[in-house]
Amino acid sequence: MTVKLDTEGIRYIGIFESLTGADVKDCILDNDRVIMVVKKGDMGLAIGKGGSNINKVKKLLKKKIEVVEHSSDIKEFIENLLRPAVVKSVELLTTKDNKCYAYVEVPSKDKGIAIGKNGEKIKRVKLLVKRNQNIDNVIIK
Repeated sequence: MTVKLDTEGIRYIGIFESLTGADVKDCILDNDRVIMVVKKGDMGLAIGKGGSNINKVKKLLKKKIEVVEHSSDIKEFIENLLRPAVVKSVELLTTKDNKCYAYVEVPSKDKGIAIGKNGEKIKRVKLLVKRNQNIDNVIIK
């Protein structure tokens, strides 16, 4: 699946990559926040020692920066997106009309973390999974 970026997203990726050395796979602008999906294994580079790299980017862009590690394995990618919530299992189902759904089981104590305040986290998860893995919906159970 190809991810389409706008000019502002491309600019943010350029700044992020030059300051951190991490490879960015996707970038989403969400109000006052920028979500960067970095290549698997580049999370340490993106954050930097003691958070130095991420703090430089935050200061320069004057926005909150969120970093998520990409994975070509759908289950692992969903786990990365839902952190710090614990994911017990991820079940993928495809319907007759070729819609793909991910049913994610989390412990009841982590449901609030997985959904987020006003459902913000699950909205972000759904958007990133649709853009990067072609999954139509994510359902927390």
